[in-house]
Amino acid sequence: MSETAGAEPELLVEERGPVLVLTMNRPAARNAVTRNMAHRIAEALDLLDSRADLAVGVITGAGGTFCAGMDLKGFARGERPVVEGRGLAGLVRRPPRTPLIAAVEGYALAGGFEIALACDLIVASRAATFGLPEVRRGLTAAAGGLLRLQRRVPYHLAMELALTGRMWPATDAAEVRLVGRLTDPGRALAGALELAEEIAANAPLALAASKRVLVESADWTLDEQFDRQEEIVGPVRESADAKEGARAFVEKRAPRWTGA
Repeated sequence: MSETAGAEPELLVEERGPVLVLTMNRPAARNAVTRNMAHRIAEALDLLDSRADLAVGVITGAGGTFCAGMDLKGFARGERPVVEGRGLAGLVRRPPRTPLIAAVEGYALAGGFEIALACDLIVASRAATFGLPEVRRGLTAAAGGLLRLQRRVPYHLAMELALTGRMWPATDAAEVRLVGRLTDPGRALAGALELAEEIAANAPLALAASKRVLVESADWTLDEQFDRQEEIVGPVRESADAKEGARAFVEKRAPRWTGA
């Protein structure tokens, strides 16, 4: 997929030390996701996972809005903003191995909310709004909204949001801890970067393994939990970073992680 000549990139990608910031950049369309944007996001997430020096990703939207979902004009033309095997926005079906934070301003609706739900953490402005309005358009929240929301909030709340399609303030989402941190309007990205830097201070192999156990263990049986966890965390315990962490503690200094 290529950008139209002379047009603004639909996704801005910026490295801020160990943090990779992805900015959906269609503010005039409330950052609605096009097929091109979906492929750009997938490429950026591949970069995030391939670089040992990148510990955390942050995804946000330009122009004071996170994302209003898929581009309906493109959908009407028969275009779907998905990447094969990875789903809407190149993200919702196969999130990155690396921790990913959503920094939400304004609206995170339909697919936009589903993008946020695919992230590991959500930082939002107090003025932000979430919602799954698909039922009002004759559609369903099939990009992970129906699957993930019921695991993140009480069942009856998830059902109400899915069946009414109503708007849901970020302040209410914070009360049930779907939103981990609230910020003043215009400060969601700054808040997400603060959280990302706190996470990035830790060992990258341990971060990836911790995320993997939390994500994958939901359907493990009691008998297999510790054995399956050991398959993931055992190599971390034998890593150079684990030895470096112990040395740094003894020597009373900050560790120097290598991701090995």
